[in-house]
Amino acid sequence: MALASVPVSPSQDDARRRSRIDLAAALRWAVRLGFHEGICNHFSAVVPGENDRFLINPHGFHWSEVRASDLVEVDSDGNAMDGREPPEPTAFFIHYHIHRLVPDAKVVLHTHMPYATALTMLEDGRVEPTLQTSLKFYDAIAYDDLYNGLALDDSEGERIAAALQSGKRVAFLANHGVVVTGRTIAHAFDDLYYLERACQAQVIAMSTGRAMRRIPQDVARMTADQMASDSERAQAVRHFESLKRLLDRDEPDYRD
Repeated sequence: MALASVPVSPSQDDARRRSRIDLAAALRWAVRLGFHEGICNHFSAVVPGENDRFLINPHGFHWSEVRASDLVEVDSDGNAMDGREPPEPTAFFIHYHIHRLVPDAKVVLHTHMPYATALTMLEDGRVEPTLQTSLKFYDAIAYDDLYNGLALDDSEGERIAAALQSGKRVAFLANHGVVVTGRTIAHAFDDLYYLERACQAQVIAMSTGRAMRRIPQDVARMTADQMASDSERAQAVRHFESLKRLLDRDEPDYRD
């Protein structure tokens, strides 16, 4: 059952407004990068100051038209708090259970972006340690190798969440797509961007039919640790802020 509404402080109100703007920006940029698919897939973020509510893109909207004010606030029962149309069932079951069961998953980005999704179609498809960009995700990806149809019940969402509970921040869903999680929208979107770039390079390399050159495990681990440093995490924020500046120039209505 959803918690009763409580007064929102000015600082919380500002944080909620920023969260809406950032989530709308992520959706707009996903379109620019070709990560979207029709009106499917969803991006969500836990509402600042709440534990059982999250923002998500509205059902039936193309990502290129979503504004900050269009995002739907959903409670733990799947109800839209503002009385608008709730998200489609697959969106609720996937996003709610990840937010509920994975403490660091304050943001959940689910896409069918082409190159990462292509790897989910392969038997034992894995992101291989063969590129510096790929090492950003070394030992950070969970692989759910069971495809069981549309996620239309609690068990599907709980299974995906369970795969992420072992300290992973990305899940590859067999024959389906990917889920990227993060503590902030900026960090999650940075991961989403570089994940697709890594998968794109890998698919191109695999298409040559030649053996790939694997990076030794000790070097891969060291590089992954370097990429998890505070300076690199700050770089993700700067990346996202630069993307918002471009939207401010070209599509300022995303903030509305």
